[in-house]
Amino acid sequence: MQDADDLTCLLRAWREDIESVPFPTFAELLIPAQKRRSAPDRTATASVQVTKTTGWRDR
Repeated sequence: MQDADDLTCLLRAWREDIESVPFPTFAELLIPAQKRRSAPDRTATASVQVTKTTGWRDR
């Protein structure tokens, strides 16, 4: 029982320590501009054609 009381005291002290520090607030959030990627020369195409009715490959 003494161990449980000690753990409760430690937990309470830890919570008080955590809650004593104010949570940071941000007046303005700045998100840096993302780098633009160059467009690929050609679009990728599927090598296997799938039918709409069965979902199996056309041969």
